[in-house]
Amino acid sequence: MERKLVIVVKGLVLFNGKLLIVKRSETNKFGAGTWEMIGGKLQVGEELEDALMREAEEEVGISVIPKRLLYATTINSDPTRQLVFLNYLSTSNKDIVNLSEEHTDYIWATKSEARNLLTPKMMHDFEKHHVFDLKEWK
Repeated sequence: MERKLVIVVKGLVLFNGKLLIVKRSETNKFGAGTWEMIGGKLQVGEELEDALMREAEEEVGISVIPKRLLYATTINSDPTRQLVFLNYLSTSNKDIVNLSEEHTDYIWATKSEARNLLTPKMMHDFEKHHVFDLKEWK
C-alpha cells in the first residue's frame, strides 16, 4: 500500500477585520458541507505563496496577498494519505467573491462567527497558535 503525503496551502484571508471562510460542496469527497479557509494542494515546482494566490483565484475569484506563514498542522485523512497544511496570514483588497463549484457558500466572518462555523480541529489550531489574537484581525 502506497502512502501519499500532500502539501496544502491555506489562506486566513482578512478584509476589514473579517475572515473569509467557504463551505465545501456536499458532493466533495473530503469534508463535505464543512466550513474552511480557502486554499488547496501545492503543485510540483510551485512556490508556496504562488499556490495560495492561484487557489484563491480559482476558488473565490479574488487576488490575495500572502503576508506570512502563521502555522503548520497535519492530519491523516485515511491510512494511506497524510495532509500537511501551511496556513498563511493573507489580505485581499476586495470582498466580492465568485465561488467555484468546489464551494456552495461563503462568509466574511467575525471571530465569533468563525468560532461557530469552523471545525473543532481548526479552532484548536487557532487557539494553539493565537490566531484570534492577531493584530491584523480587529
